[in-house]
Amino acid sequence: MRLTTLDSGLRVASREMVGFSTAAVGLYADSGSRSEPAAINGIAHLFEHMVFKGAGGRSARELSEAIEDVGGELNACTERDGTSFTASVMPEHVGLAVEMISDLILRPHLAEDDLTREKDVVLQELGEAEDTPNDIIFDDLWSASFEGQAIGRSILGDTASIARITRGDLEAWRTGQYRGSNLILVGAGKLEHDALVALAETHFAEVGIGEVAPPDPARFTGGSRLGRAPSEQAYLTIAFEAPHARAPDYFAARLFCDLVGGGMSSRLFQALREDRGLAYSIYSTLHPFADTGLFYTYAATAKRQSGPAAQLIEEVIHAAAKDATQRELDRAKTQARAALLMSLETPWGQASYVARQLAVHGRLVEPAELVAGLDAVTLDEVRAAGAKMIAGPRARATIGVPAVRAA
Repeated sequence: MRLTTLDSGLRVASREMVGFSTAAVGLYADSGSRSEPAAINGIAHLFEHMVFKGAGGRSARELSEAIEDVGGELNACTERDGTSFTASVMPEHVGLAVEMISDLILRPHLAEDDLTREKDVVLQELGEAEDTPNDIIFDDLWSASFEGQAIGRSILGDTASIARITRGDLEAWRTGQYRGSNLILVGAGKLEHDALVALAETHFAEVGIGEVAPPDPARFTGGSRLGRAPSEQAYLTIAFEAPHARAPDYFAARLFCDLVGGGMSSRLFQALREDRGLAYSIYSTLHPFADTGLFYTYAATAKRQSGPAAQLIEEVIHAAAKDATQRELDRAKTQARAALLMSLETPWGQASYVARQLAVHGRLVEPAELVAGLDAVTLDEVRAAGAKMIAGPRARATIGVPAVRAA
């Protein structure tokens, strides 16, 4: 891995992969929905949509044709803590990929008529999510976990906030958030680092300079959101505050989460799905940020089984914090190690990994360092991390759970 920082603050990182015949390029902005003002919640996601309507002199159709003419793919994604614009191409078209990505964030057209149409598209996306219980339950869970905070608001925004966003807001968002100090350009696969740096210097010469204000620190509040939509099934989530990505006990907390609900051999899957037949979908996840984290479980079950399922989830989590075994920990370590290494088998996986490590740690972190961190975790540390998380306040969101059965 190699890293170069341009005068603008833009970081250019790469992983040259010998034997590969393709390349992946991505621009990662350390700004997502948690950086938004409440009044225009959803602007990060709407901006991501709008840049594809035309940029750098190309129309929406011409953008699509330019990348697909060379067999490539151009995409983007908005999350709470960041936004990414990515391209997969053959090596000879890395220059085109960098050019197009730079056009998207530096030279978008942001036409008024496109904005009107794209707002309708986003509202359709929002409507689809609201019609899908196992989508909206997570918005409810984040809202309950971080009451009244940007990190707890929906990435998509809502009908009122989308309506308020103007072309001027989009331009202000672009110039305020897409500055060199807040951006990482990453390439992986069959490419050369020095060539990628030269492309960045050419195509990102206009990028703004200066620091970007960090989002407000997150504060886990806990709370409940009980049923927002009619449903034939019951959906249950429980969340606890987890360590942030650089915390000393992060690896231990992640391994606790994995052994509790990380796969078919996990405690939750075996207890609820295999032994009792109480849920057809059950798992746990740990989502880390720079300043906090969220450990949560999710279950989908029949309404009549929602009460026993909720009770058993609590029992399984609390038992694991007391009596997790060395065999379970060893299995969780092996699964985590395999997942990490398998994710690095493609240029896209490598590019995403490099960007993530730079965003979290501010430096290049070799996979071997992460594997060593996982391997060093002891059973006592895993139990302690689990006990610490579940001892604090909790958040809960449910859909379709009868009121008398809500735990």
